[in-house]
Amino acid sequence: MNRLTTPWGELALTRFPEDPRDPLRAWDAADEYLLRYLAEQGTDLSGELVVLGDRWGALTASLAAYRPVQITDSFLGQRATAVNLARNGATEGAAELRSVRDTPPERIDVLLVRVPKSLALLEDQLHRLAPAVHEGTVVIGTGMATEIHTSTLKLFERIIGPTRTSLAVRKARLIFSTPDTSLPRTPGPWPLRYGLPDDIGVMSGRTVTNHAGVFCADRLDIGTRFFLGRLPVPRGPVHVVDLGCGNGVVGTAAALAGPEASVTFVDESFSAVASAEATYRDNVPEGGGGAAFTVGDGLAGLPDSSADLVLCNPPFHSHRATTDTTARRMFTDARRVLRPGGELWVVGNRHLGYHVTLRRVFGDCEVVAGHPKFVVLRAAVRAAPLRRSRAGTR
Repeated sequence: MNRLTTPWGELALTRFPEDPRDPLRAWDAADEYLLRYLAEQGTDLSGELVVLGDRWGALTASLAAYRPVQITDSFLGQRATAVNLARNGATEGAAELRSVRDTPPERIDVLLVRVPKSLALLEDQLHRLAPAVHEGTVVIGTGMATEIHTSTLKLFERIIGPTRTSLAVRKARLIFSTPDTSLPRTPGPWPLRYGLPDDIGVMSGRTVTNHAGVFCADRLDIGTRFFLGRLPVPRGPVHVVDLGCGNGVVGTAAALAGPEASVTFVDESFSAVASAEATYRDNVPEGGGGAAFTVGDGLAGLPDSSADLVLCNPPFHSHRATTDTTARRMFTDARRVLRPGGELWVVGNRHLGYHVTLRRVFGDCEVVAGHPKFVVLRAAVRAAPLRRSRAGTR
């Protein structure tokens, strides 16, 4: 746990789920720059304050006295905010936590934007929030200098109004946008739908749906394409989990290949789960094994020994940091929720060396298929050995 010193006091903050081995903090120089600027300028925060894209709750917790509305696409970020608010003594209801899929506020007096990695997510959210912005709204964005590009500024300019940036301080910048209420308040282009190629098994030629910010918004990525051509076929009324489901193309393929299978789609992105549900509904006829759609912390909500097959394409970035923490937790949780004889199938970049972690967690793993860049791995939960009863021994 680390402590962030702000103009409003010192806060103890962690990411979620808390991992003592994780060296990454719950804030960075961009968060500090914005908080310092607000205090130095004496920005009036007494009106309707909205914090968009706060990654781990550093901004929301720091400004809890002003009862902000936080809007995020990340379940983990939302949970981190709730935990950090409670840890630092915020009163119940000190902040309203909404997802990007929730109805936007009707009025915004101060809009603070933590620039996301996804330009599409930023575009979508600015379009959704622009109708609530008025001429007196203070709009300030923040991000590391490497996260703020000309295209970022053009989005603010086109959707909100005239935009400029600050000088860089500790490699962070601020964005200042002056609302122009004469700009057209038109919806953004999301969600996008696109057709799949014809050589990927049961999903060939079908259509997927992507809400803004979901991985590979307008095309099938080559790793998933490689995976789709090599997926196992579910047999009978088994329980399949699409872990880190994204737009749901893998889980939907499993549902089509195994009509009796039930499929649970899980992701920490609210937009991803909405995309997966749309993809599934558009492609799977009613009357199959059924599906569940869960926004959450990986497999934390699933009971032990409740799944027969887990399919996974693990992320290896947390915002802009490269880390294998998420993949390790996914593999460990999969081992817990799989029944004896159940299998975890993983596709990943070859250089990430997932086979080492899988052998540590499961005892062994098998290379199903190889590619110059990707590899498909299979790890199984060994069935418990049969034991003779005492009555049967001699």
